[in-house]
Amino acid sequence: MDHAYISSNATILAVLTGICAFYFWLEKATRWPLFNYVPPLVFIYLTPVILANSGNVLTHFRDRGAETPTTAAPLAAIPNVLPTESPAYDVINDYALPMMLVLMLLNVDVAGAVRVVGKGVGVMLIGALGVVVGAVVGYACVKQWLGPDAWKAYAALTGSWVGGTGNLAAVAEATGANGTQFGLAVLADTALLLIWLPVMLASKKIAEPFARFAKVDAERVAHHDAMSAATQLDGRPPNYQDFLLLLFTAFAVTAFALWSTQSLTAKFAEYDRVWPVQFSESTARILLITTISIGLSFTRLRHVPSSRHLGMALVFIFMARTGATADLAQAADQAVPFLVGATICIFIHGFFCLAAAKVLRVDIHTAAIASAANVGGIATASCVAAHHKESLMPAAVLLALLGYAIGNYAGLLTAAICESL
Repeated sequence: MDHAYISSNATILAVLTGICAFYFWLEKATRWPLFNYVPPLVFIYLTPVILANSGNVLTHFRDRGAETPTTAAPLAAIPNVLPTESPAYDVINDYALPMMLVLMLLNVDVAGAVRVVGKGVGVMLIGALGVVVGAVVGYACVKQWLGPDAWKAYAALTGSWVGGTGNLAAVAEATGANGTQFGLAVLADTALLLIWLPVMLASKKIAEPFARFAKVDAERVAHHDAMSAATQLDGRPPNYQDFLLLLFTAFAVTAFALWSTQSLTAKFAEYDRVWPVQFSESTARILLITTISIGLSFTRLRHVPSSRHLGMALVFIFMARTGATADLAQAADQAVPFLVGATICIFIHGFFCLAAAKVLRVDIHTAAIASAANVGGIATASCVAAHHKESLMPAAVLLALLGYAIGNYAGLLTAAICESL
């Protein structure tokens, strides 16, 4: 573990969770308009980045301004506030991340989304394909200006733009992305959402001409609006039995996935074999946890309240942990070309969504919500739905949850294609 003012595992965990809690408290207490454009997620990531690089930055500027002769003994390095390596980070990575996946995916209602949203699911799935294609094309266009492992950042970004923040974290862990690559994905995710969200909101103005262009069936739209408005998403308040059941489920699935993948690794070693190309033990573990959790979402566990909220709490702790392992200098060098590639990606996604809406005869309201469910997750999809049609709010949540279910698969598919380039 590198030299830092804070080195105790318990203190590191307290600092990371405190950072997460502080920014959500600040958002709620102050209601600053800033948080409408830059969500707490960004500060939760950036604050540990600054704390883990503070000594390095101060040392750099001190040495540049020093007039000490080159023959003199070098000055001691200034310690960082947080370390960039710690057993506490390993615990978060090994246990909090897989548990987060289980808790978030338990809440997915695949059948309900298809029933309520209808062809809107098709638009979202084709839009997800557009993200994969766009990430590959964007990476191919700018990879000469990026590091050799930048494909991991595009894979993580794909996970986020198909699903959400949890998928970004899961794909980053599955591909072995470091804090710098993770930071590039977070940067593009946040910066381009500021551009994409106004586009989705403004699309309401072309609703009538687009309906004529796509030959939308007005009766079908009214039917699905009614079904969506009748959907009940709120459940009973959670109690301690619910939390115990959710934690048991998360621990059990995590333990089974760890045992299964470690056993396979040992079996491969016994026969002098390794994991297939573009695959690894961590990739297999994430895919296994994702698949088991989606299967459990078809059981009564889906109705246990607060699984998604508990999962999101672990997501933000993981985000803070990843920020503490980032290299600030490397991220700055690659930021501009990475953003160019990400911009190419998001516009290809938009083209796929419009083409799907035309082919499937879906109105612009549903298409915008489907795109927002991909690129921004539940909060963004709900915002777009409230602006376009409040009756589609439940449908927006269902589409975003469905994105969580497929985000890991899409991100790992992107990883395989981009790495092969």
